[in-house]
Amino acid sequence: MSTQIILTTNVEKLGAEGETVMVADGYARNFLLPRGLAMPATPANLRRVESLRKKRDEKVAADLAQAKEIVANLTKQSYTITAAAGPDEKLYGSVTASDIAAALKQEGIEIDRKKIVLEHPIRTTGVYDVDVKLHAEVSTKVKIWVVAGEASASAAPSGTEKAEKPKKTATEKPKKTAKKK
Repeated sequence: MSTQIILTTNVEKLGAEGETVMVADGYARNFLLPRGLAMPATPANLRRVESLRKKRDEKVAADLAQAKEIVANLTKQSYTITAAAGPDEKLYGSVTASDIAAALKQEGIEIDRKKIVLEHPIRTTGVYDVDVKLHAEVSTKVKIWVVAGEASASAAPSGTEKAEKPKKTATEKPKKTAKKK
């Protein structure tokens, strides 16, 4: 015997969200339905899923249009990130997707850092083409200039900085604390 169900989420090797599939009674009753992965394919549920599918399609179309608009703004110019670097042009840290997102935000383009694709953090100065995947159908490359900033002018400490606090040595005794009963 088999039961017709509507998937509420993507289920591996079975189908995508919103699809109507036939499965064994036990699989539906004992696994899919209790976990909320599916619902019975009744006429009311079929109408509800159809209305949800229409809303989702409208949202996807709006997201796609917004992504295309952002791509048009991104490709018009290149962006500069200033970072502290040593004399051999190696950075004293790295430029990550979060840093790139912050630089884009300063230019008025707000992109989630998770949409910026970096294989590995940028560790030297130079020009980089960074992939930005805004939508499943829309991606682009952004030109990022990583330049050495003023913080890299003097890597050696100067005498005008605040003195460090003395560190505890092994010979000092720790403070005694009252024991709780």
